[in-house]
Amino acid sequence: MSTPPTPPPGCPAHRLYGPEAEADPTALYEKLRAEYGSVAPVLVHGDLPAWLVLGHRENLDVARTPSRFSRDPRRWGDKLAGRVPPDHPLTPMTAWQPVCQFQDGTDHERLRGAITDSLERFDRRGIRRYVKRFADQLIDAFVESGRADLVADFAEPLPMLVMTQLVGAPDSYGPRLVEAARDMIRGTETALASNDYVTLTLRELVARKRQVPGRDFTTWMLEHETALSDDEVVEHLRLVLIAAFETTANLIANTLHIVLTDRRFRANLSGGHMTLPDALEQVLWDVPPLMTVIGRWATGDTELGGHRIKAGDMLLLGLGAGNRDPEIRPDTDAPIHGNRSHLAFSSGPHECPGQDIGRAIADTGIDTLLTRLPDLELGVPEADLVWSSSLMSRHLQALPVRFTPRGTTVTGSTPLPARAAAAVPTAPAAQPPAARGSWWSRLLGRR
Repeated sequence: MSTPPTPPPGCPAHRLYGPEAEADPTALYEKLRAEYGSVAPVLVHGDLPAWLVLGHRENLDVARTPSRFSRDPRRWGDKLAGRVPPDHPLTPMTAWQPVCQFQDGTDHERLRGAITDSLERFDRRGIRRYVKRFADQLIDAFVESGRADLVADFAEPLPMLVMTQLVGAPDSYGPRLVEAARDMIRGTETALASNDYVTLTLRELVARKRQVPGRDFTTWMLEHETALSDDEVVEHLRLVLIAAFETTANLIANTLHIVLTDRRFRANLSGGHMTLPDALEQVLWDVPPLMTVIGRWATGDTELGGHRIKAGDMLLLGLGAGNRDPEIRPDTDAPIHGNRSHLAFSSGPHECPGQDIGRAIADTGIDTLLTRLPDLELGVPEADLVWSSSLMSRHLQALPVRFTPRGTTVTGSTPLPARAAAAVPTAPAAQPPAARGSWWSRLLGRR
C-alpha cells in the first residue's frame, strides 16, 4: 500500500470543499498562492490530499507533459491504497472508463483523433445558423412576457439543442436531452435514471446512423478510419454532449451576467470598443466555465513549483487561479484584448477539442439575444443573485431579467417541440443510496 502524499511542514492543507471554498473560491486561491506559491497542498472530499496548481506556467507544464502527469486515474495512490470508497464524491470524475479523457499515448491519440477529425468537418456557418434558429425559438417562448430567467430559459437549453442537431438527432430529442442533462448535473434523486436515459437515447441514435448515415458528428465518428466500436461512439457522444452543455451554458450565463451588471463592460460592447468575441475571451480569462479540473496523477516522484510531488499524487489544474497568476497578469482589473493564452480550455493533448464550437454557440446566441432585446436589464438587485460554488466551478443559479415585451415576429422561427411529460425518466422503485444521488450536486455545486 502506498503512503499518502506528504504536504510541506506546517500544513494542515486547506479544504477545497465546505463553507470557505464555496463562499469565495477566488479568494481561497489567492490565500493559497500567498501561503504556498504556484502549487498548494489541499484536501478534497473525505480529506484526501491533493495538489492544486495555481501558477499559469505550472498549469501548462502539468497539462502538456503526460509522461510526468498522467490522465489515467488508475495511478491514484490513495485509490490503490483503498482510501477512496466507491461512493466517494469524486468517483464520477475519477472512475476509469475507456474514453479519451482517461487515456494517454497511442490509445488517447486514436480516440481523440476520431473526435477532432469529426468536429473539424463541420461548416462553422452552418453551426451558427443552428444557433440562431434555436436562440430565436427560445426567445420567442418568453419575449411577450417581458421577463425571463436567462439561465433556465436560455443559457442552459441553447447548447444542448444545438449539439443535438450536430450529432444528427431529431429535433424532438433536444428538449428531452436538455431536461435529462440538467437532472444529471444537479444530482437529483433521478440523476442516475437520467444518465441511463441519455445513454439509451444515444445507443438508439448510433444504431439508426449505422442504418441511415447522415452529415453529422455521429456518422463521422462511425465512419472514422480508427473503426470505433458502437460502445466507444456512444461513450464519446455522451462525453461531448455533457461537456458542451455544462461549459457552454456557464460561459453564456457568465457573459450575460457581466453585460447586465458591469456598465463599463456593456458600454464598451455596445459602443464598438469591444467585439462580442473579445468580450467572451475576457470572460474566459476572468470566470472560466470550469475553475478547476480533476485531475492528473504523478507517474513518478517529481518536483513542481518548489514542492516534492510523489508518484500517485493527484493534481488539480487550477484554471481560474492560473488565469489570475500575477506573473502573467499583474493587473487583473485591466481588460485583455486579442489574447487567448488563458487556461479556460486547458492545454496540451487533453485541451478541449470543441472550444471553437462552444465559442460559436455563445457568441451567436448572445448576439441574437441582445439584438432582439436591446433593453435587457437585471430583474432583481445584483446582491440577490445566488451563486453555487464547488470544487470544479461556480454557477449562477438564476439570472432574472426584464425588458419591453415584444411579439414573436422572427421570420422562419418555428416553435420548439413540446416537452414530453416523461422527458426525464422517473426514478426506479429502488432508489440508490443518497450519497450516490448527490455526487453531481456536491461536485458541481448544483442543488
